[in-house]
Amino acid sequence: VQLQASGGGLVQAGDSLRLSCVFSGRTSSNYAVGWFRQAPGKERELAAAIGRNAGSTTYAGSVKGRFTVSRDNAKNTVYLQMNSLKSEDTAVYYCAAETIRTMTTLWDDYDYWGQGTLVTVSS
Repeated sequence: VQLQASGGGLVQAGDSLRLSCVFSGRTSSNYAVGWFRQAPGKERELAAAIGRNAGSTTYAGSVKGRFTVSRDNAKNTVYLQMNSLKSEDTAVYYCAAETIRTMTTLWDDYDYWGQGTLVTVSS
């Protein structure tokens, strides 16, 4: 399976962005998906994750209430809606997928990774 992340850009604090992660080669419904981010000089961290069952989601405390992860398996796409963006959200965002667990927050559980999309939030 290949993952293609897109939707990043330069926005101002308080703006919104929607990231997309498109699956090719396999249907997305077989995969749990995580959105990770890595800011310059910092370690990669989970922003949000969604299980194969779209009813299962989890969020980092720093984004809870502002970010929403969702999936449209008919379009083989997982989304990350980011609202009320802050400068500290600036990072490269990666989508990742794995098939074994219903949902996981650990980056090393994920087998497949997209190329990353840069989100820059100016204050």
